[in-house]
Amino acid sequence: MSLLNIKNLTVEFPTRRGVFTAVDAADLSVEPGQIHGLVGESGAGKSTIGAAIMGLLERPGRIAQGAIELQGDAISGLDATAMRALRGRRISMIFQDPLTSLNPLFTVRQQLVETIRAHLDVTEAEANKRARDLIDRVGIPDPDSRLDQYPHQFSGGMRQRVVIALALCSEPEVIIADEPTTALDVSVQAQILDLIRELANERQVGVILITHDMGVIADTTDKVTVMYGGKVVETGDTSQVIGAPRHEYTQSLIAAVPRPQRRLHRFPQLSYGGRETRFAIEDLARSWPKVENDPSRPLLEVKGVTKTFVKRQGLLPWDRDYFTAVDNVSFDIRPGEVFGVVGESGSGKSTIARMISGLYQLDGGSVDFDGKLVSDLSDKARQAAYRKEIQMIFQDPYSSLNPRMRVDQIVAEPIRHHRLLDGKAVDQRVAELLERVGLGAEAAFKYPHEFSGGQRQRIAIARALATQPRFLICDEPTSALDVSIQAQILNILKDLQEHLGLTMLFISHDLPVVRQMCDRVAVMKAGQLVELQETEALFNAPKTDYTKSLLDLMPRLEDLGDAPEGA
Repeated sequence: MSLLNIKNLTVEFPTRRGVFTAVDAADLSVEPGQIHGLVGESGAGKSTIGAAIMGLLERPGRIAQGAIELQGDAISGLDATAMRALRGRRISMIFQDPLTSLNPLFTVRQQLVETIRAHLDVTEAEANKRARDLIDRVGIPDPDSRLDQYPHQFSGGMRQRVVIALALCSEPEVIIADEPTTALDVSVQAQILDLIRELANERQVGVILITHDMGVIADTTDKVTVMYGGKVVETGDTSQVIGAPRHEYTQSLIAAVPRPQRRLHRFPQLSYGGRETRFAIEDLARSWPKVENDPSRPLLEVKGVTKTFVKRQGLLPWDRDYFTAVDNVSFDIRPGEVFGVVGESGSGKSTIARMISGLYQLDGGSVDFDGKLVSDLSDKARQAAYRKEIQMIFQDPYSSLNPRMRVDQIVAEPIRHHRLLDGKAVDQRVAELLERVGLGAEAAFKYPHEFSGGQRQRIAIARALATQPRFLICDEPTSALDVSIQAQILNILKDLQEHLGLTMLFISHDLPVVRQMCDRVAVMKAGQLVELQETEALFNAPKTDYTKSLLDLMPRLEDLGDAPEGA
């Protein structure tokens, strides 16, 4: 008997425009101790299956037919009270978005202890000890002090580790991991995947691993189910599906995976079905001002920047504890360059991006943009001009979009704020941008909650391009995207950089993507810059042991060889 069995599952969402079928007659089973991968494009129905198992389908979503069984007992028809007793105790879920999964008003300790005591018969002291052990186990440093901090005091990757600890604390029989490593660097990703494998092997926990990372699938799972358009198109052992895929869509999906072995001019794009984004650079160039870069000086200079945060508040200054997120970091970015920043979660990558963009004030050092000191931009007109020239794609596509605004309003907001266009010209620019990122102009009239995580990130990318910026900060811009859409988006960014002179700061934990995208790469560790090299030199001959360890931990699809070069 399978631990979890899904038979002929169909999930529908009635709308004013008709019934949308998110999952169409899907079959899936998980055995004790088995890790079952679930892959496919953004919007393929992967997360919907997870939500259906947990009884967390958003209204008006419903299970139209089929059954979900846990150890032979049907759970798809249980009422809300019965599902609450089951959820968390026997089936846990690691959600895709860590920011909305955690309560911002409670410390990490309070949330973990509450969950542990709700599901296990333990004392408060035992729950506290268990919470501390879990935080240590998922790789969060200094667990004793971190437990008493709030979610906003953690980086995106650390918040994801807290969510994983919450899912593990009740010792469930089944874990549904929805993109559990999306926000994690390779070192922490390896640690978390080792932990999931350990749970499956030692405790016979069944795991459904929903991910778009084919390297993670190849390294971690026993079995794989591939979905496209709500349907299951291929299921089999991981070695067979990854090494010798039978379905044309699976073949295209694997071909689109960026390889770390060598650098390609463009990313191979998905050739099976759906909408393929063809980026007409000539059309966009007519309205995008050509940037005339001065090659004799850097466009951006970061000089000795430092940023500290308060770890523990106190009435008097000497009673406060401080954490140095960025410690005396210096580098420059040349005009038209794609400058990569990599490092572990919490190493200071995103903090640097926020200091450059003006979202964080500097505690030390300076940032110069085009020869002007950014901290001296006290005049509102100069500030507005700087903010128009520098745009940012944030790591989290859920919290970076206003849920009360339609997509056309979100993308049009910076255009109207900077008074770049008016009237119908704004609507035309918005429609063009949505087409460029593969959503289509019809997406303009929907709200963010109607899109998957990957689709929301494409909305954020369209918004960032709306002001035709000169400098683009990309903070994990493809972390929520499947490999097919990732290829399309990264090719767009390559075109912008090559044909329009756009300069980019590219922050990512995906090292194969960094190799394909960046001209130079800076490696961060514990707030300090430990290595800076040309990309090919760094990948072929890293100078520090830390960089070598990061490269060694990359998930690989060794048996597939090099991907074909294509557009």
